[in-house]
Amino acid sequence: MRLLLIRHGQTPANVRGELDTLVPGPGLTTLGLEQAAAIPAALAAENIGALYASVQTRAQLTAAPLAAATGLSVQVRDGLREISAGDLELHTDRASITIYHEVSFAWAAGDIERRMPGGESGAEVFARFDAVIAEAAGSGHGTVACVAHGQVIRAWTASRSRNVDAATASAHVMHNTGVMTLDGSPETGWTVLSWSGTAIGGRSVDEGAATGPGGLSG
Repeated sequence: MRLLLIRHGQTPANVRGELDTLVPGPGLTTLGLEQAAAIPAALAAENIGALYASVQTRAQLTAAPLAAATGLSVQVRDGLREISAGDLELHTDRASITIYHEVSFAWAAGDIERRMPGGESGAEVFARFDAVIAEAAGSGHGTVACVAHGQVIRAWTASRSRNVDAATASAHVMHNTGVMTLDGSPETGWTVLSWSGTAIGGRSVDEGAATGPGGLSG
């Protein structure tokens, strides 16, 4: 299966640099809406058979233009939500953001029982994300798109792919509406084919300085 993991568009919390992970969370900025609107044209060559989004508002708003262009319904799943920041929620300081990155990428390196302060363990996060990907793979579609969140996409991919490890994922950004393309299955594993770390719609809709902690390098 070809798997497209799409990060949501820009939110007000991204502009403020906040660790904002609660459900339903914020909507999109004007730029975020423009980023979302650019996705269908950028992915026009993809034969997307199913479209998923997390329970967070920003992911569903980002998926909406792609749903309209493809005629697909957006299947909303809790398993795709962002890694909970726990006690670090709404923090903007560098120390908190560093902890958030360190813990989530430690999961990708194998320390899955470690917990985010006041939050989830890696085992819990990967299990819920795995469940959605398994459902998508079981749908029988050749290509599936999932609109999710920067940190969970990077950590999960580093844990599950053959060719991207925790150090690589930590060092590479995933700005708003960046897209990661993988090939494989839950049974055989995944290979990252491409990592578009900046907005898929191009430089005119990319604002890397205001992409939020979940899209920045560790």
